Amino acid sequence: MSEEELLQHLSVCVEKGKADRATPTPPELKDQDGAKEITGQLIGMDVAPDKILNDALIPGMKRIGDLYGQGKAFVPHLLLAARAMNESVTLLKPYFESGAVERKGTFIIGTVQGDLHDIGKNLVKAIVEGSGWEVIDLGTDVTADGFINAIGEHPDAAIGLSALITTTMVNMEKIVSSIREKYPDKKILIGGAPVTQEYCDKIGADFFSLYPQEAAEYLNSLKS
Repeated sequence: MSEEELLQHLSVCVEKGKADRATPTPPELKDQDGAKEITGQLIGMDVAPDKILNDALIPGMKRIGDLYGQGKAFVPHLLLAARAMNESVTLLKPYFESGAVERKGTFIIGTVQGDLHDIGKNLVKAIVEGSGWEVIDLGTDVTADGFINAIGEHPDAAIGLSALITTTMVNMEKIVSSIREKYPDKKILIGGAPVTQEYCDKIGADFFSLYPQEAAEYLNSLKS
């Protein structure tokens, strides 16, 4: 395959969740190379890592994110796409760390204190990372101090708070308030099953969406 054909195939592998040759899905790509192998081939051809990111990974993740937002794809599809993208990103990480690939920015994300659910957080992480951002994942049950300490280490980062159950939403409000006290201009995104735009407005966060792709698009808009 030519360089452009490989980039296109990699983009499809990410969208369809074809992580490597051994991944059995989707049926039309069975026994074909997946994201891992194709990324390796592109690196071996001296294709610029930022070209791999911008011409293959980002478009693939955007397509599956858009389909999810339209109700034409579901959480399992996003998880498969995230796994495929991560196979590529693992091979590209040395270039990110060396500065050969310039990230759009840094995004700190975590599930708020009292909440141990991470599926939604992980989906947002995958799509934002696939959009060219460095993601600092604080995990679950993250306190206000946990977020504030991370901001201290990454002062230019935007922040994402996730909550999956109603009883932990109150902690989301407390964490936003604590961040605002120390970093009043910090961009804060919130999301999760019980979260609404009304609640976002009430607690003073900057952005809310039910769909991971919209979070990535909002972050990208901050850099435009």
